[in-house]
Amino acid sequence: MSLKTDPTEFAGKRVLVSGGTKGAGLATVERFLAGGAQVITAARGTPEPIHGVEFVQADLTTAEGGERVAKAALERLGGIDILAHVMGGSSAPGGGFVALTDDHWLAELNLNLLATVRLDRLVIPQMIKRGAGAVVHVTSIQSVLPLPEATTAYAAAKAALKTYSKSISKELGPKGVRVNVVSPGWIMTESSVHLLERLQAANGGTIEDARQGVLNSLGGIPIGRPAEPREVADLIAYLASDRAAAVHGAEFVIDGGTVPTV
Repeated sequence: MSLKTDPTEFAGKRVLVSGGTKGAGLATVERFLAGGAQVITAARGTPEPIHGVEFVQADLTTAEGGERVAKAALERLGGIDILAHVMGGSSAPGGGFVALTDDHWLAELNLNLLATVRLDRLVIPQMIKRGAGAVVHVTSIQSVLPLPEATTAYAAAKAALKTYSKSISKELGPKGVRVNVVSPGWIMTESSVHLLERLQAANGGTIEDARQGVLNSLGGIPIGRPAEPREVADLIAYLASDRAAAVHGAEFVIDGGTVPTV
């Protein structure tokens, strides 16, 4: 059952979404737009235009790209009220930890940890100055349930992001800026398909064999399916909204029950 979105929920709010041109990031952009927000996002390529969205072409895995996006966001919108870091993923090969070179590790850390750290450092100070703001970092259940075949570096980077998020929440809460974490399990996106293709290339067999291998590594998904991008976007929007005004420094898992412990 889909719930009707309040078109005024985010009226007057200025939102920066990292990784907002595909997958859960695109769903997050669309969710904030549906709530009446002004939205800006960035990507390395030039995607199909999204009506009503400010776009910056930049590589957020670099310091220069982060600076370009932050400058554009502050100049075009006059400030940012909500910062949603959805960007992330893994391009490392299968084959376990010995297959991961220094370059693989650095790529995963830049994409899944340092891009967020840099953009926070550039954007959050103006929230502190106003004494208000909401930040949502998207991590992963792999921070507690890593998959050694292909995503060790990704999982380690996301675990670091979760610890970083908790630390800055302690610093920023007294200054009026809320920080929370969303930790998805398997989301059915283009990146998920690419992961299966890499596993197939490394191990042979079919895509279905690769899919079953991931499910086996996860221990299954009790609800029987991955999450949809829009479901993750709804959770991000809730945490950024005034409905969650007392929610701070918390982690919200959206994994269909995959993590088997409390």
